[in-house]
Amino acid sequence: MIVSRVMTKNPVFVEPELSINEARALMAKEKVGHLPVLKRGRFGDRQSDRVGDRLVGLVTKADLIKAGPSPATSLDMYEISYLLSQMQVKEVMVKDVITVAENEVVEEAARIMADRKIGCLPVMRDDLLVGIITDSDLFRVFVRAFGARRKGVRITLSMNEQIGQLARFAGAVAARGGNIVSFVTSEGDDLSRFKGTCKIERLSRAEVEEAAKEVPGAQIEDIRE
Repeated sequence: MIVSRVMTKNPVFVEPELSINEARALMAKEKVGHLPVLKRGRFGDRQSDRVGDRLVGLVTKADLIKAGPSPATSLDMYEISYLLSQMQVKEVMVKDVITVAENEVVEEAARIMADRKIGCLPVMRDDLLVGIITDSDLFRVFVRAFGARRKGVRITLSMNEQIGQLARFAGAVAARGGNIVSFVTSEGDDLSRFKGTCKIERLSRAEVEEAAKEVPGAQIEDIRE
């Protein structure tokens, strides 16, 4: 699955000169926690300079909260509101924005977000912002990948790292009339084994357990309906 299939297209954005108060209000209205910051200008290489909206930053709800005064401030609410109305997004935004291409795979976007400890990635088509992918988008991918909305028997098997292990299990399930609606693999406790978690329809728990027994060396780590 690639990023363009799961991203939010045409995301809400702001300009650098927008006030902090206006950015907060926009986030609340649109129910978003991240706003790309675009600036109108000329960009591109020397042979193809063009005028358009260029990504110059990213502002998050956390950035806007940090921009406010300390809870210990002696300012009253009117003074605080006035100060925030004078501050602009460009003063608090992240300027070195980490982005991802629209044709990148979802797991690479997830890896970047996990490694960098960030909650979103603006999605680019060359110099053009075409979307944004957030941790919420990745949660939805996770739900679909594990078939969480489908009924059936969920089983996690620990299997030997050998050619044909998955084929043996899938064949055993099919021979009993079962239908695998999701299958996710992950690393095992050591390099000699791996784990497979799947959701199976049309079979009982007992039938799935019998299918697992046809895989040499396989161990059931978890099974539930």
